[in-house]
Amino acid sequence: MQETVWRNFQKITLQESPDSVPAGRVPRQKDVYLHDDLIDSVSPGEQVRIIGIYEHTYDTILNIQHGFPLFSTIIQANYIQKTRDLFNNNLTEEDVLEIQKLSRRSDIDQILYNSIGPSIYGHDTIKQALCFAMFGGVAKELENKHRLRGDINVLLLGDPGTAKSQFLKFVEKTSHRAIYTTGKGASAVGLTATVRPDPVTKEWTLEGGALVLADKGVCLIDEFDKMNDQDRVSIHEAMEQQSISISKAGIICTLKARCSVIAAANPITGRYNSSANFAENVELTDAILSRFDILCVVRDIVDDEIDTRLAKFVVNSHVQAHAEYKLGDAIDDIDIDSQLKQKQEEEDNESIDISRRKITHLKGDMLKKYLNYAKLNCSPQLTNIDEQKMANLYAELRQESSSSDGIPIAVRHMESIIRMSEAHAKMHLRDYVNDEDVNAAIKVMIETFISTQKFGLQNILKKRF
Repeated sequence: MQETVWRNFQKITLQESPDSVPAGRVPRQKDVYLHDDLIDSVSPGEQVRIIGIYEHTYDTILNIQHGFPLFSTIIQANYIQKTRDLFNNNLTEEDVLEIQKLSRRSDIDQILYNSIGPSIYGHDTIKQALCFAMFGGVAKELENKHRLRGDINVLLLGDPGTAKSQFLKFVEKTSHRAIYTTGKGASAVGLTATVRPDPVTKEWTLEGGALVLADKGVCLIDEFDKMNDQDRVSIHEAMEQQSISISKAGIICTLKARCSVIAAANPITGRYNSSANFAENVELTDAILSRFDILCVVRDIVDDEIDTRLAKFVVNSHVQAHAEYKLGDAIDDIDIDSQLKQKQEEEDNESIDISRRKITHLKGDMLKKYLNYAKLNCSPQLTNIDEQKMANLYAELRQESSSSDGIPIAVRHMESIIRMSEAHAKMHLRDYVNDEDVNAAIKVMIETFISTQKFGLQNILKKRF
């Protein structure tokens, strides 16, 4: 006993990231021991790269069970690097210059909208909403007493076959940190946190769920309408206060869950009925609906012209996916032809300045870089905005929502407009919010409100607003 040196240590469990696990396999885990200055340097849900010594340790429990010596393996950590820091180091000077040149374009917001799911035809409102959610607003800490969230929550609600899950999968691939789950496959404990005894020390330990693991990222919930009501109630606190409070087995604590929630749901009957009001189409309470900043109602409307264009777009997407595809093989369609010619011209004129070149959307890698650069380096301030316009809009929307059957308008929607205007300013890499940003946010809010009304009321409200 006298020869023993006592020191602090922390045991963490390292698990494979969900996107790198082969299909049908359970993610592998390995215990990692941290000592001295490495303790508390990482929190649950962070993606890390660990350098350390891979060694064996005497396992008491295995020995008692089997009756002969058995050893388990652990990692003694020497150095930890977080993916967030890793990304900062990966941005070269050329990347930063290109991002800044792009941000000076007047049409950068439209380019970013087009970059969200470029293989999906139409759905401009959804693309705009997801773009806002990925950039996010600015969180406000008021003298450490009160916190206002900066993350934007989005609900995609509509008919089957309108690419809702495709959009969620695109966000998962693009965001630097995203957790994807489905309504039926996730329980309340799986979304928030659970308390269980440690197999070695028999002490109660805390394990974070999807919302905790998605901290400072995006949590994507598909089939949101298939969740049990008890499970859905468990995420109320996480969506507004952005924390998860636990009081189980003598453990009372609060975990942080600062993430955007993007959910996709189907209406009660399977298809959205435009002649019925919003509450009759959706089996969600007002409490959870008010926590979503943007609500996109997607309808699968039969229209001869749109359906023809959509069919051509889908066929062309499949044709272009083949390796032996040639430029002249495209089906005769104005949009696709012009895109292909433009792509050819872009490749020919690679030397032309990016601020003058015609760009329709950003490639996946460039979109990731732009997104992360904006999130790490921009926190726009609210200065010289038209407060009267926002106040009038809020009063009018409140008045209209009390007499109609759409979503009820609450103070949260006012905060939503501010968050969206900050996100729009981030797209332009600005340090302040101007009238253009506020107008873009107001447009999305009005579109959200009108889309939840009965079909007959929509045209009247469009004229009014």
